[in-house]
Amino acid sequence: MSRYTSNQYQAKQADANGLIHYTTDEHQMWSELYQAQISLVNRHMVNEYIEGLNHINLPSHRIPQCSEISKKLQQLNGWQVVPVPALISYDRFFKMLANKCFPAASFIRNKEDFAYVKEPDIFHEIFGHTPLLTHPQVAAFSQFIGELGNNVTADNHPWLARLYWFTIEFGLMKDKNNGVVPMGSGLASSPTELIYAANSSAPERRRFEVMDVLTTPYRIDIKQPIYYVLDSFDQLIEITERNILMDILRARKLGLQEPHHLLAKAC
Repeated sequence: MSRYTSNQYQAKQADANGLIHYTTDEHQMWSELYQAQISLVNRHMVNEYIEGLNHINLPSHRIPQCSEISKKLQQLNGWQVVPVPALISYDRFFKMLANKCFPAASFIRNKEDFAYVKEPDIFHEIFGHTPLLTHPQVAAFSQFIGELGNNVTADNHPWLARLYWFTIEFGLMKDKNNGVVPMGSGLASSPTELIYAANSSAPERRRFEVMDVLTTPYRIDIKQPIYYVLDSFDQLIEITERNILMDILRARKLGLQEPHHLLAKAC
């Protein structure tokens, strides 16, 4: 769950009124991504994400300002979306979550990265994350991760990040028919990985277990070879009731698992 971006993309700066000015081509990229993704999320994503997307009511033809989204979230649950530079540390990321602020990278991907962008762009941040932030358990879990990140030493941050990665970013969830559906924001905003997570036989789908998650390595530049399946959104709250710091200490003693064969093959 690195919040770092490469030199390929540069942050866009807000003006004196806090607005970011995007070009016609950048708005067109948002429009193309939105049109490509909207039918896919309605077909494959967990219902709670779709309900959140309807509540946020994102524009389809232009990149929304963070202030527009923040106004809706603040009225709902006190959260806001804040544009950040292209480089943000774990420390700042956790601190923002603890204060109900979701950091949003201000750039949007180019055509070459249309199907999958390694760095979190504005489409991923807004289209992927903000619908889930309308859900009370996701919002509470995100704030919990931030507060815990604020209270552990920096060497524990990557271990905590795995808990966020395999839930909010790339988690799956059981549906009412005992099937498995995509839940995570990284899936909602990826035209290719959403279909892969929903339908492909290639990835392994594991029942969510905290210790298993904490010791599972991941990479940001390939489709995930392993997804974890939550029983329900209530399980996120159950995680917050655990002693996660003790879990991390146990995980560190165990060490990381051997990379999945698909993960190792991509190296």
